[in-house]
Amino acid sequence: MEFGISTFVNDDTIDTVTLARAIEERGFHALAIAEHTHIPASRESAYPGGGELPDYYYRTLDPFVTLAAAAAVTSRIELITGIALLIQRDPIITAKETASIDLISGGRFVFGVGAGWNLEEMRHHGTDPKTRGALLDERIEAIKALWTTEPAEYHGTYVDFDASYLRPKPVQKPHPPILVGGDSNATVKRVIRHGAGWMSNPLPVDRLRMRIDQIRDGAGHDVPLSTFGTPIDPGYWDALQQLGYRQANLILPTRPRDESLRLLDEYAEKVAAYRG
Repeated sequence: MEFGISTFVNDDTIDTVTLARAIEERGFHALAIAEHTHIPASRESAYPGGGELPDYYYRTLDPFVTLAAAAAVTSRIELITGIALLIQRDPIITAKETASIDLISGGRFVFGVGAGWNLEEMRHHGTDPKTRGALLDERIEAIKALWTTEPAEYHGTYVDFDASYLRPKPVQKPHPPILVGGDSNATVKRVIRHGAGWMSNPLPVDRLRMRIDQIRDGAGHDVPLSTFGTPIDPGYWDALQQLGYRQANLILPTRPRDESLRLLDEYAEKVAAYRG
């Protein structure tokens, strides 16, 4: 199992260039970046389980800009959206942005996507929360068409465009890996429908096992398993490895430069000890 770093990169934290270089220099496998375009000030912007959101949710940098900067100063690490809220993004523009990152990075982009949970945030983008699942499915399909076909067209209920040329195409063939985030029966169906992998949050092990069994039973084979926000807990890492995870992306708190570098040093030592 490979180890990466997942985090929120903010306007008052370690800068992207220093972070990306530090992750690669310490032997980590990936950088996974969270996304929120903004956080509405209403009470509906609280956590799903209650409580106010920390300010790092609305201070986070755009994930595609962040990963493009990381791509320019690294040569090995995977560059992951964890997760891109595709229900809030234009699919044609997103297809170009993601293919551009894959090209700039030499084929290191991984497209983590999800339907999101902040209802007010998605409403501000003109997205009806009741139809966000169907919208997400169509936008995934449309982006895959734009990545792989020329000219590409797509005709759905929510996404509709005639035959069009779009370059660049991704370096990875047939296209960059897609990971679907979420914890629901709909997420399981979406992973299977799109031939994708699953990106999980730090759920209890029994719940992870249940979802993975559902995915494998429905797909008829193993699928790529990755994480966002994995705790620094070797016992939990053992469980992930036994469940067949390809990658665990350890959570790096949103901190200034020096503290972030210190934590990365500590994580690298713990991973080395775990492997040893």
